[in-house]
Amino acid sequence: MQLPVQSQSALYAESWEAAAGPVDLVAIARAADRYGFAYIACCEHIAIPRRLAEAMSTVWYDPVATLAHLAAVTERVRLLSHVAVVGLKHPLVTAKQYATLDRLSGGRLILGVGAGHVAEEFEALGVDFERRGAVLDETVDALKAALGPEEFPKFAGERFAFEGLGQAPRPVQTPRPPVWVGGSSPAAVRRAAERGDGWLPQGDRRAELPAQIGKLRRLREAAGIDEPAVIGTIAEPLYVGEPGWEVGRRTLSGAPERIAASLREYAAMGVAQIQVRFRCRSRSELTDQMAAFGTDVAPMLNG
Repeated sequence: MQLPVQSQSALYAESWEAAAGPVDLVAIARAADRYGFAYIACCEHIAIPRRLAEAMSTVWYDPVATLAHLAAVTERVRLLSHVAVVGLKHPLVTAKQYATLDRLSGGRLILGVGAGHVAEEFEALGVDFERRGAVLDETVDALKAALGPEEFPKFAGERFAFEGLGQAPRPVQTPRPPVWVGGSSPAAVRRAAERGDGWLPQGDRRAELPAQIGKLRRLREAAGIDEPAVIGTIAEPLYVGEPGWEVGRRTLSGAPERIAASLREYAAMGVAQIQVRFRCRSRSELTDQMAAFGTDVAPMLNG
């Protein structure tokens, strides 16, 4: 699941999140650890322009700092950047941060990457917004080298080149932490197929997913990559049980059996991991929902 509190866009944040903070994040991360969630995720924006602040808010916690903090209070749950806008930084800087996170967490990092969409962030940092796709492609290639097994990695590209420069600590995971590519545009699907270990769709409805997955698999085969990508999705908002309050018409609610049956439809499409979000009016209601899902729904999804 994507963590609440750490990003508070008006599109999805619940009202209680505005007054929440680090204590709440720790409690939610521990609940994810306790109830068998595969990962907790944190996304990235560096600075929000005034024109977007009302819709997006300016609350965006840094993913490396946040996930490192939560790594120290959890034991099993994996730590996903969903997504890091890695084209905004030199890949050696990003590699240093995320290799350290993987080491501190005992090998629990999943590096999710995306192109970004806020032009002013790129302009402020001196990165060409119009060329962000090409920059991301090369950055991913450079990161895969820099996060690999070599203490002194080597890479030569159009924008970045390095060799003879050592970085330690190295990641725990070998040959490197997985890289999942986010986004559902044609360029993002191509990038996930050709460069990613996994794909994180953004906004695809159920009816759209089979065609997108088919396209990704064809592109991956054409690129000569035998290893299958880990295909994900973001499910509809969930509420386990009868809510007794207005949760929205798109929310999937009711008995655990009903929710599990609906979510199993994703597996038939080729989806391997589902990101869930629960409607809730407080942190305690959220962690209760996580407990109900982990205890009553998840066992009907696996196997």
